[in-house]
Amino acid sequence: MKIHFVAACASLALFAVALPGLAAAQDIEAGQKSFNKCRACHQIGEGAKNVTGPHLNGLFSRKAGEVPGYAYSAANKNSGIAWSPESFANYIKDPRGVIPNTKMVFPGIKNETEIANLTAFLAQYTPDGKKK
Repeated sequence: MKIHFVAACASLALFAVALPGLAAAQDIEAGQKSFNKCRACHQIGEGAKNVTGPHLNGLFSRKAGEVPGYAYSAANKNSGIAWSPESFANYIKDPRGVIPNTKMVFPGIKNETEIANLTAFLAQYTPDGKKK
């Protein structure tokens, strides 16, 4: 009985420590503000089009280099990246470090909370640009 109680307390303590990070990851409004850094090259939502960069609808349901009608660099098309929240977080910190010779000219986002918020914002869009 004591072992179960100790395990339950430990689990609860870990949850309490993780809770602030989980709450930050769910801050879609902050993620939308962060998306303003991306807006010069990317669109998202219903009616989004490819511009300087590809639209970002349904990002986490595809592989790099797969948006129809966008002229990707060979580096991006051949990167082998399947977009997930984890691969995106790694990429957005240093795009050219992850995919050398990519066309994307962006210095990256280093702040983990901002990346989590941006990820939450992007993840709400389906491939057709509607919100989940």
